[in-house]
Amino acid sequence: MYPSRFRYEAPRSLDEAIGTLRDGGDYAKVLAGGQSLVPMMKLRFASPELVVDINNVPGLDYHRAEPDGTLRIGALCRHYVLERSELLKSTQPTMAAAAPLIADPIVRNRGTLVGSLCHADPQGDWASVVLALGGSVVAQGSRGTRTIPFADFVTGPFQNVLDPDEIAVEAVIPAAQGVRSGGYLKLERRIGDFATAGVAVALETRAGNVIRAGIALTGVGGSTIAATEAAAVLTGHPLTPESIEQAAELAAQAARPRTDHRGSAAYKRHMVRTFALRLLSRDYTPAQEKAERAA
Repeated sequence: MYPSRFRYEAPRSLDEAIGTLRDGGDYAKVLAGGQSLVPMMKLRFASPELVVDINNVPGLDYHRAEPDGTLRIGALCRHYVLERSELLKSTQPTMAAAAPLIADPIVRNRGTLVGSLCHADPQGDWASVVLALGGSVVAQGSRGTRTIPFADFVTGPFQNVLDPDEIAVEAVIPAAQGVRSGGYLKLERRIGDFATAGVAVALETRAGNVIRAGIALTGVGGSTIAATEAAAVLTGHPLTPESIEQAAELAAQAARPRTDHRGSAAYKRHMVRTFALRLLSRDYTPAQEKAERAA
């Protein structure tokens, strides 16, 4: 199916792009990688009257660490760049684990992390990773720039809080306050498929104690789910087999899956528990040994 008729603009500066969006009103869409928007337009699930292509806007294709360790990812940074990034491999284990699992190589060559966050697909992998890491989105519009915690960014399936004239210009991952660990696991029917269920875990430890924990779930609800109760039982003390079991069970309870062609609700909840157990068990060592290693 062909998309409905639309106007196409390709501004060459951020100010021009914002102005074009403002003039387009509620019926304009931003195009970065196009790996989500274009298929939805072809299926007539989205019918924007104006498409604003930001690929000619310079200076948005970066990912870099600030001196304090804060990670910034520009709106035009492609998935494949993050997949191959030595920076992520050395400092961001949860993101490094997720990057090769994003869709397939064709999508990874064009798609962007920031675009994926804005798309707000409940089965989107990056959303749960950024949520587990306590990340945020920086938006720029005609009224200036604002930073939006990702926990507040998505309002529902395929919906976010951006104003019609705002562009998400970067994603921000805060600096770790301890030793960072974690990972991402997802179940898919075949390579490149949407997640039947996925779990992102991000931990920070100091002297053997977990000082921050984030657990987020993919594909098991109407939006990405922060398993806050599961994360809370891990914080303030070393990982133990008991706390890992309790956190995995609470993560499964936080899931809100529905039975569909990918599996039953019970099966998806079981996979959430299994993935949480696997990810957390990777980081478990006796407290004394972990404390000595961190000293």
